[in-house]
Order: sequence, then structure tokens, then C-alpha cells
Amino acid sequence: MENNSLYFNPEYECLSREEIEKLQLERLQATVRHCMNSPFYKKRFEEMNLKPEDIKTLADVRKLPFTTKQDLRDTYPFGIASVPLRQCVRLHSSSGTTGNPTVILHTKKDLDEWANQVARNLWMVGLRPDDVFQNSSGYGMFTGGLGFQYGAEKLGMLTVPAAAGNSLRQIKFITDFGTTALHAVPSYVTRLYEVMQANGVDPRKDTKLKVLAIGAEPHSEEQRQRIENMLGVKAYNSFGMSEMCGPGVGFECKEQNGLHFWEDYYIVEIVNPDTLEPVPDGEIGELVLTTLCREAMPLLRYRTRDLTRVLGRTCPCGRNHVRLDRMRGRSDDMIVLRGVNIFPIQIEKILMNFPELANNYLITLTTDEDNDNMTVEVELEELFTDDYQRLKDLEKRIKHDLKDEILLTPYVKLVPKGSLPVSEGKAVRVIDKRKVYQ
Repeated sequence: MENNSLYFNPEYECLSREEIEKLQLERLQATVRHCMNSPFYKKRFEEMNLKPEDIKTLADVRKLPFTTKQDLRDTYPFGIASVPLRQCVRLHSSSGTTGNPTVILHTKKDLDEWANQVARNLWMVGLRPDDVFQNSSGYGMFTGGLGFQYGAEKLGMLTVPAAAGNSLRQIKFITDFGTTALHAVPSYVTRLYEVMQANGVDPRKDTKLKVLAIGAEPHSEEQRQRIENMLGVKAYNSFGMSEMCGPGVGFECKEQNGLHFWEDYYIVEIVNPDTLEPVPDGEIGELVLTTLCREAMPLLRYRTRDLTRVLGRTCPCGRNHVRLDRMRGRSDDMIVLRGVNIFPIQIEKILMNFPELANNYLITLTTDEDNDNMTVEVELEELFTDDYQRLKDLEKRIKHDLKDEILLTPYVKLVPKGSLPVSEGKAVRVIDKRKVYQ
């Protein structure tokens, strides 16, 4: 691949819409036939009186059964596999803290295709073989580590598999190795910047950082802009999930106008999470994905529970793969408080508009005298707790803006910077204590 090329896989990235849909139909039909090797799907098709030859058009994807996380748990560990175990070379799984973990198997070809997807994304935002890529994700069963590792290697970059945590070591690697690109969850980027500040490291002057790949937890546009301003970089939104392979499923291009979902690898649907019917472009619904190139464990119409919307199917970057909005949260993470539906990212969006506030916040739900209440604790960027009137004025403005956004008034508690728990992985943003009263 020539360094001056805009595309890593031009033969697929630059397909027209007609060419994309033709390829999708061919791959969908092949995938459905392959799924008949899976005991799970074979039984499901028989129950629905459905045959592979019934899939004649792309619209026929709606004839196929949905697959859910519960299906993966019920068939644990290998009941959905479409190839013998001897053909698989790796598995990844969730933690399984609430029951059986979800297990995804991969063949050698699956891993090669996954690396290709990630490399395509990183190339799209301007990274090239002479860049240095540092990965601050956990390795092991979590897909963010190995997924980005193999993709960065496929592109040809020098990789720094720093893994999660140990911020001082992360910063030393960034400065000593000339790291130009970093992968991290958004909340950890904020933590890393705070440690840089505490140790006299100016990311604009003392590092060569220019690109961040951020994902794994919902974040607002306001949070992304804060990250870019703090580090002097471009931060690109990344979407992935272990059920689809891991990172690489969707990624922003340099236009930063939505996530390109690679339709040569997936069929993308947005459905109403209650009726499971498709919603019009531009309307928020649940993301449903069907794999098109997987050997070990193809998944049909997998309900991701992530909420998003279609932004368009063309882009100034020249790619015609569907563009989706950033994830608005998950249908199963929605807070229902006094009959109002609220997503944590709505609260973050408001908080990030106040320069007096730092990035860390915590939402706590309680039941007090039979009334459900929300408390939003947020750290102050600077300590001015001795100025009572200034604190009360700030608190009043925050409450006003939150009420405009979520239609109810939460309690707001302003706390000194560093008061709230910090996670090296995905940030915990909501604690629901109402359950102890139910």
C-alpha cells in the first residue's frame, strides 16, 4: 500500500451503493447457507419453517431470526459455532459476571479479516507505517487489546502494547518512544492528561501525539472536543463489540461526521427496540448487525442494544458505506426516573459545557420516602469551595441546563477534583441504589 493513498482497501472502501448492495446479497446468502452448520441456527430455521433459498433479496434479511446476548449465554460455550472446534484458533469472552460469559470463536481467516478492518480504520484517519501506535487497552479476553494490536501491525506501524493502567509508565512510553497515535477509552484519556499535568508534561510540546482512537464507552461530542483541546490531537470515535469481532466495526474518517460501518463485512439495520420494526433514516433506534465474512461464528441480526441513527450513505471522503451517529447509550442502560427516560450521555453533554467542571462525574439513583431521586456529583476543575456564592450560582446554572435537557431537576453536588472514583477501564457513571428498596 502506497503511503500517499487515501484508502487501505480501495476495492472495497470505494464501492458504489449499488456495488455494496450486490456484494452484501452474495455474502448474506453464503452466510445463511454456512449458518446451517450451526446446531443453533439449524434448529431456529426449522422452527420458523425457513430455508436458506428463501433469502432472495437484501430485504429478505428481515425474514431471518434475531440473535441476542441471551442466545449466546444459553448455548455456552460453543453451541452457535458453524465450524468444528479444531478449525478455530482463538476465542474471546465477556467477564460473565451476571451468568455464563458470551464466547466468540475465531478461525485464522476471521482474525486476518479483523486485522484488516482495524488497519483500514487507522489508515483512514491518516496513520501510516512510520507512525508509532500505543495501545492502552487491556489484553487477554478483552478484544480492545489484541484487536488494535493486530490491526496496527497489519498497517505496518511500530506498536507499543502498553496495556491498561500505570499512567506514569504510559506517559514515559509516549515521550520516550515518540508515540504518535494512542488508543484509549475517553475517561482514561482524561486521567492520563491529569497525570501529565501533575508531572509537568505538556502533551503539545513534550510529545508527538497527533491521533487518538477513543471508544468502548459512550461519550458526547463535548467530551471529544475537550480531549482534543487538552492534548492537541484529533480524536476519532471507534465502535466495536466482541460479538462482531471487537474494534474495527465502525470508525470515523477525517471528516468526523459519523462512524463508517463497513458494509462489506456487516449488514446494518436500525430498529425500534420495542416493536423490532425498522425506523426511518435519521430516527434513533437499536443497532442490529449481521456478519457477512465470519467463518467460526457468523451471527444473524444480532441485537446490540446500542442506540444510534443513520446519518447518511455518502461522504466527502469518498466512502459510501453507511454513516451512523455516535452511540447515544444502550437500550438496557436507559434510566427511567419518575416516568422520564434518561441516558447518561445526555447529562455528560450538559456538564461538559461548563468550563468550571472537570471530566469526572457520577450519577446516583436513590429512593427517599417513596420518591425516586437523582444526584449528579461532578468534580470542579479548580478548587473554589470557599466561595459559597460562586458555588451556589454554578450549581443553579447546572440544574437549570440539566432540567432543560432531561425534563426533571436532579440534585447537583460539586466536589473537589480527585474526589470521585477513577477507573483504569470503562468508567462507572451510574449507581442505582433504588434496588435495595424494591
